Amino acid sequence: MTTKQDISSFSLRIALSAGFLSAVASRLSLWGSHSSGWQNFVNYTAQTNSFLPKSCAPLLAVLSTLAELSLGLLLLIGYRTSIVALCAAILTLLFSIAMAISFGIKEPLDYSAFAFSAGAFLLSSVPAGKWSIDQFLNK
Repeated sequence: MTTKQDISSFSLRIALSAGFLSAVASRLSLWGSHSSGWQNFVNYTAQTNSFLPKSCAPLLAVLSTLAELSLGLLLLIGYRTSIVALCAAILTLLFSIAMAISFGIKEPLDYSAFAFSAGAFLLSSVPAGKWSIDQFLNK
């Protein structure tokens, strides 16, 4: 039987996945004219991590893109959801803190970065839900 928790955890998993994958698609110019593009993302990475040398921005941009792509795909299919969601929560919490340090607290609040992180922390605390690879692996 499908429960409210099943529907909620599935919805949250897909929403978090979509958030990560959409961001990656934008920086890779897959959203067409609505894309940010790679160079704009590298510049934004440097601005967001203003407390680090600018020379770190390209590496951080690549690493964060790989992390977001991996997390997005793993959340989409529901593989090791608790661990992946915890990693997603930590990554987005670090991003939120970097935004707050570099731009002030309003920026991560306006972009719901802390809410995204909190949602990922919540997802990491629920058992494997329906409609996931975890459901089949746990049988």
